[in-house]
Amino acid sequence: MLITFGVWVLILAVSRIVAPPLTTLVVIRQVQSLWSDYPGLQSWKWIPMRSLPMHVMQSVVTAEDARFMQHWGVDLLAVSDVLDSAGSKRRLRGASTITMQTVKNIFLWPGRSYLRKCFEWVMAPVAGLVWGKRRTLELYLNVIEWGPGIYGIESAARFHFRKSAAHLSPHEAASLAAILPNPRKLSPVRMVHSTRTRYQRIIREYAQTRVP
Repeated sequence: MLITFGVWVLILAVSRIVAPPLTTLVVIRQVQSLWSDYPGLQSWKWIPMRSLPMHVMQSVVTAEDARFMQHWGVDLLAVSDVLDSAGSKRRLRGASTITMQTVKNIFLWPGRSYLRKCFEWVMAPVAGLVWGKRRTLELYLNVIEWGPGIYGIESAARFHFRKSAAHLSPHEAASLAAILPNPRKLSPVRMVHSTRTRYQRIIREYAQTRVP
């Protein structure tokens, strides 16, 4: 157990300076594509956070983890809310911080599972400590799924808006952030009502969001 933990911490340390060449989510989706119509890896382009406009980072943090700068991986207030509302799928996802989602995408598996959530709660504080806020957000922006076989905000921007993420407008950034609850089905261009409501909230609030 200690050896496994030590190896994992070493991987965390390496990923603080080196872009992950692969994630478990990419592997799982690739395997799923062998027996389903959902595509495997289509595009995955890395973009350093220094190349992104502030409003891109603010939009994503506003959408996914408004308290990102106030915790080190696990939002205890959100966790308490989950425990008080056991069985609510909406609440289960609502406690997932950016750090937890990054850990999930790189090391764990997709889907709703209290077992996986427990792993996230244990692993996220360690990852947050090793990575730090800025690297955690950079990893998140570059590894999460943002469409059918599309990974990372650079690929998402090119796929949906035919431009680099470095050139996204505030409205385009908010549109991409708004589909993150279900990027495999939602579109930032043809928004359904729930996506537009989320988008409007992001536009109202992103300027007040702190990012590293």
